[in-house]
Amino acid sequence: MSKSLQAIRGMNDILPEQTPLWRYFEGTVACLLDNYGYKQIRMPIVEFTELFKRSIGEVTDIVEKEMYTFEDRNGDSLTLRPEGTAACVRAVLEHGITGGGQVQKLWYIGPMFRHERPQKGRYRQFHQIGLEVFNLDGPDIDAELIIMTWRLWGELGIRDAVKLELNSLGTSESRGRYREALVEYLSAHHDKLDEDSQRRLKTNPLRVLDTKNADTQAVLVDAPKMADYLDDESRAHFEGLKARLDAVGIPYVLNPKLVRGLDYYSKTVFEWVTDKLGAQGTVCAGGRYDGLVEQMGGKPTPGVGFAMGIERLVLMLETLEQIPEEISRQVDVYLCAFGEEAELAGLALAERIRNELPNLRLQVNAGAGSFKSQFKKADKSGALYALILGDDEMAQQVVGFKPLRGQGEQQSIAWDALAAHLATCVVQG
Repeated sequence: MSKSLQAIRGMNDILPEQTPLWRYFEGTVACLLDNYGYKQIRMPIVEFTELFKRSIGEVTDIVEKEMYTFEDRNGDSLTLRPEGTAACVRAVLEHGITGGGQVQKLWYIGPMFRHERPQKGRYRQFHQIGLEVFNLDGPDIDAELIIMTWRLWGELGIRDAVKLELNSLGTSESRGRYREALVEYLSAHHDKLDEDSQRRLKTNPLRVLDTKNADTQAVLVDAPKMADYLDDESRAHFEGLKARLDAVGIPYVLNPKLVRGLDYYSKTVFEWVTDKLGAQGTVCAGGRYDGLVEQMGGKPTPGVGFAMGIERLVLMLETLEQIPEEISRQVDVYLCAFGEEAELAGLALAERIRNELPNLRLQVNAGAGSFKSQFKKADKSGALYALILGDDEMAQQVVGFKPLRGQGEQQSIAWDALAAHLATCVVQG
């Protein structure tokens, strides 16, 4: 017996009963970004491997252990994108849309790929919505990104379940000075560090700061603090960001151990975290990367952005039961027709109603069937109302209108008056 076909571990199907919530979340974000003046960009999911080595950093966990990398038939090393910023920077450089200081406010959506141990809220194929802004170097745009997410949490009804953590990594020069001090301190306590932190000490010492190991955390209590090594420019930038968040009334927590997992960050870094999803607590994160464009071959170009995990945020909506009622109902009205003449008239009537009420979700029964079987399908569809078209209705040019959820008697509605009646009962009600 051959092995049954199934999805790759950590790469999941999103089934029809799940997609309405995904579409609601994605649509809410897209509408918000439109309102703030952001434009969508779409990049390939496969890039040359060198792109991620140059941008993310060769000694990061992502590049060393997590990327899906392979050779194509031309012998080129390709990688399924593990994150979106590097691909977006490559795209704006290739097409020259940030040249001459042009401001670009971009967003994208799609799957990312990392070979991690699958668990709730962490998958090998996961989906993100990301934003990237180029050629704005002040704290005002950093604040705008955070303010947008704060507004989004309010629209989704999850604002009370998330917390904003902030830090500044300074410029590459100040971060370099801090790195030297941190390495000197941690080297003196090398035997007390966990094995993973000992490895990171040689490759990416700032990542030791976000270790979950309790013994290493104890060592870090007296470690040098990044804030003490900030240059004046970075300190002023960070104070400007905090002042703007204070002005809008967005609460935040300063987290000196927040460093993010990618090498390209500088100055502002932030995370929105929650305690509602167990171990996977980060739902949105980002920061400033002023040196990345130049690092990838472009002219010096300030940049800032973030990414949010769709799986985790959808899971939060489910966990907190913040799912609008209409999301669970995919059909408003179900039309039942009995007999060939009624079926033909029903199709024409349905299209007329769709012309007049384009937002109405109207499903016409397919596959014929008895009165009982069609009503069973109407009820299973979740529709609020059933429309009935049979011989009697055909003769009088009316349609039966029957509520399926709650009180109300069946009534007859003239064909010409049906759209107006549905507008009152469904579209407006």
